[in-house]
Amino acid sequence: MAQNAEKWKPASDGRGTRTVLVVEDEQCIRDVLVELFDVDGASVTAASTLDQALGALQQRPFDFIVTDIRLGGKRDGGLQVMATAGLLAGDAPVVVLTAFPDDDNRHASVRLGATHFLEKPADLATIASLAAQYRIPTAIFPSP
Repeated sequence: MAQNAEKWKPASDGRGTRTVLVVEDEQCIRDVLVELFDVDGASVTAASTLDQALGALQQRPFDFIVTDIRLGGKRDGGLQVMATAGLLAGDAPVVVLTAFPDDDNRHASVRLGATHFLEKPADLATIASLAAQYRIPTAIFPSP
């Protein structure tokens, strides 16, 4: 399921800053993920709803996306984020977080372009390591 990091091309913001979208409806998890990516060399956008995520994807390209599968009780909210990301940020690696790691979610995520599928609670070091593969700085690996 892993996308080839060597073929991945970063989105350009004109300053070399890597752009990250975090989509998570649970505030405590969203806050921790934002803190992970809130470092020099990265610009993080947080969304707590499907509408916010779709709006963010329409405004700018992203280099890296972390999304929950279920958003606000919607079983397919994260899948809709992935579908839109595939259209608007097709090269961006997508890390899926879920507390419901069933085969249906996994297969749907892969079909929609997810590069990594992690069960909650996901280890921050694992997420940071995945980000580092795509040269996305984090608080754990500030200069990948």
